[in-house]
Amino acid sequence: MAHGPLPTGGAPSGRVESYRTGRVVQLAAVAALGGFLFGFDSAVINGANEAIQDEFNIESTLLGFVVAIALLGAAIGAWFAGALADRYGRRRVMIVAAVMFGVSAIGTAIPVSVGWLMSWRVIGGAGIGVASVIAPMYIAEIAPAQLRGRLGSMQQLAIVLGIFMTGVTNYLILEAAGGDANNELWWALEAWQWMFLIMIIPAALYGLLALRIPESPRFLVSEGRDAEALKVLDSVFTSDQTEKVDEIRASLAGDHKPNFRDLRGPRFGLLPIVWIGIALSALQQFVGINAVFYYSNLIWRSVGFDATDAFFTSMITNTTNLVTTFIAIALIDRIGRKPLLLIGSTGMLVMLGTLTYLFSVAPQVATADGGSEPQLVGGSATVAVIAFNAYVFFFGMSWGPVVWVLLGEMFPNRLRAAALAVAAAAQWLANFIVSMWFPTIAGFSLTLAYGIFTVFAALSIWFVMTKIRETKGKTLEQMSDQVVA
Repeated sequence: MAHGPLPTGGAPSGRVESYRTGRVVQLAAVAALGGFLFGFDSAVINGANEAIQDEFNIESTLLGFVVAIALLGAAIGAWFAGALADRYGRRRVMIVAAVMFGVSAIGTAIPVSVGWLMSWRVIGGAGIGVASVIAPMYIAEIAPAQLRGRLGSMQQLAIVLGIFMTGVTNYLILEAAGGDANNELWWALEAWQWMFLIMIIPAALYGLLALRIPESPRFLVSEGRDAEALKVLDSVFTSDQTEKVDEIRASLAGDHKPNFRDLRGPRFGLLPIVWIGIALSALQQFVGINAVFYYSNLIWRSVGFDATDAFFTSMITNTTNLVTTFIAIALIDRIGRKPLLLIGSTGMLVMLGTLTYLFSVAPQVATADGGSEPQLVGGSATVAVIAFNAYVFFFGMSWGPVVWVLLGEMFPNRLRAAALAVAAAAQWLANFIVSMWFPTIAGFSLTLAYGIFTVFAALSIWFVMTKIRETKGKTLEQMSDQVVA
């Protein structure tokens, strides 16, 4: 179906355009399937880690590395994804990511040793990294300006759905196995192996659907395939797109293939816009969203939930994350990227500050391993649960989806693939750093750990106010005309 005319200011050169909403949503949804696999693969090990520890008789430190090593693979995959996308096209790289997910699913389901398990985890992580670059890139390049924010948010929605479905499938598999991940199920495979193997289904679906969508018009123009690019644009927009093809060609502005050398600039070797993308990615992780979940069980226990309620409590958190992503989709093209980030940063600052204070004044109790942890009781426990879920809410409606949208659209056409690859790699490295070091810092002082996240939440407010440009309603060509240096 066709959408009504775009406001004059949103179309290139002041043209009034209309687009086929169903068509562009279909294309964006296929690209966002990479995000679903991204969420599924990154979360699936949470249900299998204890079984893996028993299976291979490994200590908790090595288990932590087995979990986190996928993030290093993601950084590697993200680093090379941009160059591959510019050389072979966005669609082909989606298919590569689908193959990586499928191979990883089989390999991690039947590893012969811990070393092989880590190798397959790296391959799956590389698929995550590739998908994290290609999905926002393709969506930004195919979407009308006035719809780009909502469509770009589908990446985060798909990630959250992937995490949500991992919890569901892990739960169903455990139920079938009688509650023990080491129990044998079908084909002589144990329950934890099926948790990984089931990822073959979405991986195959992603690969098959990627074969059916067109290539990005910007890649086609960069290859001199203007007629094909025009055909793709005409399938999305209802008006003639010849002028649009000319604008894309002008914005590419160069007769060489984009590469990492194009990112060089006067600020510590890189262009300022690249540093902004790197900082934006790192801050998304340094506000602590992944690490906070490490000790969510402590908060839930304080109000009466125990380890057997892990599925229920995780579903509460995942549902909160899912609902808030819909809020972001509804607001991002209405109020803009920058206001959403500022609202989210302010909310996270208050909630993280609240949790930091509660942990600082809570009495310490001994744990089974000889250590201690803060005990939240009474009113402080209730406040902690509210603050925790409010923190998830503020992240989910802002920094979760908006960062991916901005990374897909903030870079000029000639830099986009390489710059997005660097920024996404930085995000995965930041995720790895937080995942590896948070347990150590939290073991020393949970107040210190949450205090660090509070500081980064405060820093994110300053960063957004001073460094982020609003991109709402602007075409990629309009942003390419802005000064990069």
